[in-house]
Amino acid sequence: MPGTRSVAVLLSIPLALAACSTGAVDDPIAGPRSSVSAPSPELSPTPPATEEAPPPSGAEREFTTDFGRHTVDYDEILSGGPPKDGIPAVDDPSFIAVEEADSWLQPQEPVVLLQVGDDARAYPLQVLVWHEIVNDTLDGVPVLVTFCPLCNTAIAFERTVDGRVLDFGTTGRLRYSNLIMYDRQTETWWQQANGEAIAGELTGTKLEFLPAAIVSWDVFRAAHPAGLVLSTDTGYSRPYGQNPYVGYDDVNNSPFLYRGPETPANLKAMTRVLAIELNNDVMAFPYGVLEDLRVVNESIGGEDVVIFWEPGTASALDSSGIAFGRDVGSTNAFSRIVDSRSLNFAYDGTGFIDEETGSRWDILGEAIEGELAGRQLTPIVAVNHFWFSWVAFQPDTQIYQP
Repeated sequence: MPGTRSVAVLLSIPLALAACSTGAVDDPIAGPRSSVSAPSPELSPTPPATEEAPPPSGAEREFTTDFGRHTVDYDEILSGGPPKDGIPAVDDPSFIAVEEADSWLQPQEPVVLLQVGDDARAYPLQVLVWHEIVNDTLDGVPVLVTFCPLCNTAIAFERTVDGRVLDFGTTGRLRYSNLIMYDRQTETWWQQANGEAIAGELTGTKLEFLPAAIVSWDVFRAAHPAGLVLSTDTGYSRPYGQNPYVGYDDVNNSPFLYRGPETPANLKAMTRVLAIELNNDVMAFPYGVLEDLRVVNESIGGEDVVIFWEPGTASALDSSGIAFGRDVGSTNAFSRIVDSRSLNFAYDGTGFIDEETGSRWDILGEAIEGELAGRQLTPIVAVNHFWFSWVAFQPDTQIYQP
């Protein structure tokens, strides 16, 4: 997590991390499909722990959190370097038009695409990497847009809980290398990876996920020419566009500040995966496999799902300039059900088509040619992760293997 840490703690990362090769490609599956579940807002809240335990060092000086209520072992929580709000959330986000943003965003640059109703917005990772949290409202819905660079997780949530709108900041703490947030109304601590309140008044509550995807700026501007783009006018002075984690996502690296379960060896810890949970069925799709196949038709939790992958999106965690990282592509997941029938999709060498009608579809799930032109597949919640991060929280995940 950058911010204060970018000028202090990151200097303590072994220099080899920044000097390592940045040309590695995510490794293939090293074994058969295996069991090694995704965050779900429908899961029953976990009862608060009854045993008292000392909270993380310094936390009681910074927070008014009820640390007597918690669902995790406080020994699992580490300081990431900065104090509370040392990495400042964007609480009053400013947005600009696509035409203006086009002057400083590169075609392959990664952005988080979030759409609620007709309100589509792009959140450039060159901004999120320095703030990690944006409190926003789309189409009247209060939302939380988050990015944890150490886990490569861009996740969006609704931020209304039991009828109360919460706004969030950073605690400066990590669990399994993953961002721990807090809400300013109750100072409850929340785990970004699964949206669960892990300490404080709201312990056991889960935030509701919203489908969000990392795509290239080129994809966003083509699909949403009237969309809005998070501005660099955040009220803070940061070197937007620079990557404070140069070379971090090399697949041969080890995660930073990770103290958690041993990562199963069937995938390297830093392998990129797209992770999906439906009806308590959990599956991870390695990027290397998706790159080979381009399209995957699968059933998860009894629901028919399609995953698309296409090249053209830069890694935000590779080179010194975020826009110029190696091409890791982008991927999205959708329901395959259209008009009460399940479609089967294929890659024809140039793009995505459905076998039933021959219609052609884009990476955002819109039919752009053919009988179904103009139709939109329903997006499902699917989150980019490094393998170590996902499996630490969801050890029963199946790894997809064709």
